[in-house]
Amino acid sequence: MAKTQDLKPDTILKNYWNDNEQFADFFNAVLFEGKRVIKPDDLEDIDTEESSVLEHRNYAESIQASRDNIKICKRSNDYGVNLFMLGLESQEHIHYAMPLWVMGYDYGIYKKQYDQNARKYKSSDGLEQDEYLSRMKKTDKFIPVITVVVYYGLKPWDGATSLYGMLDIPDEMKRFINDYKTILVEAKQNRLTFHNTSNIDFFSLLKIVLDINISKSEAKERFIEYAQKHNVDRSVIMTVAGATNLKLDYNALSKKGDFDVNTLFEEIAKENRSKGRAEGKSEGIIETGLDLGLSEKDILTRLQDKLDISLKQAQAYLNQFGKQPV
Repeated sequence: MAKTQDLKPDTILKNYWNDNEQFADFFNAVLFEGKRVIKPDDLEDIDTEESSVLEHRNYAESIQASRDNIKICKRSNDYGVNLFMLGLESQEHIHYAMPLWVMGYDYGIYKKQYDQNARKYKSSDGLEQDEYLSRMKKTDKFIPVITVVVYYGLKPWDGATSLYGMLDIPDEMKRFINDYKTILVEAKQNRLTFHNTSNIDFFSLLKIVLDINISKSEAKERFIEYAQKHNVDRSVIMTVAGATNLKLDYNALSKKGDFDVNTLFEEIAKENRSKGRAEGKSEGIIETGLDLGLSEKDILTRLQDKLDISLKQAQAYLNQFGKQPV
C-alpha cells in the first residue's frame, strides 16, 4: 500500500456525512442550536428501496447523484409522521452563484416529487378539472427540503448567501422579487454546538488547519497536539486531511490515537530540514528589500509570499536580520 494517499474531498466528505450520528448532530447544531431534535434513528438514506416515500429506485438514485449528501427524516408526533429531506453540500471554493445552485438543487427535488406524484393521474377519474390539468390534487403535499452548505476554504466567504445578493435591484423593488436564502456554514469560524465527539474533533481540527494567521508547519504541530490530546479517531483525521488537501503518512496512524509526531505529515520532516535554509533566504530577502528602500510592510509581505510563513514568523525574521549596520 502506498505510504501516502491523496484523498478526494468530495468522496471523503460524502463518506463522513453518511454516518447518521454525525449527520443528525450537524443538523441539530445548525437548525436547533444543538438541541437534539433530530435523532439518528429518524434518518433514512434516500436510496432505500423500501422507503414509503420514494416508490421508484431510479427517482431516488437521480436525487442521490445530484446532491453531496441527502437523507429523509421521519419524525413521529401526536398527529402522525412528519417527513422532510435534509441536504448537505460540501464546498471547497467560494462559489459566487451558490444561492442559484442551492435553489436549483431544491427545485430539482420538488420537481421530481411533482413528476412522481403526477404519474398517478393518468385519467380524469375522481379529479376536478383543475386537478387533472395540474396533475395534482388540491390535497397533495410534497416533502420539504432543507439544504445546508458547508464551506471548507481558507478565504473568508465573501459570496452571496441569498438570491438578492446576486441581483442588482433598487430597494423599492425588492418586495416584488422573491428571495432565496442559503444556509451557509464556514468550517473555520463557526460557533455551532456539537455533541458528537467526531464532529467536535472534525471542526476543531479544521479551525486549526484553515487558520491563515499561522504557518503550515505550526498548523500541523497544533493538529498533531490536538489529535494526541483528544485521542482523535483515525477516520476523522482522514476526513480533515481529505477536506483540506493535506497529505498524510497513513503508516503513522493507528486505528485510534498513538501518533508519531515526526512522521504523521509527509512534509513535516522536510520542513524541519529546511528551517535553516528558510532563515538564510529570509536574510537575503530582507537585505534586498532594505537596499531597495522598501517599507517594513512590503518586506513582511515578500517574506510571507516567498517563504510561505505567518506574519508573526516574518516579523521575527525582520527583527532578527533587519537591523541596518551603524
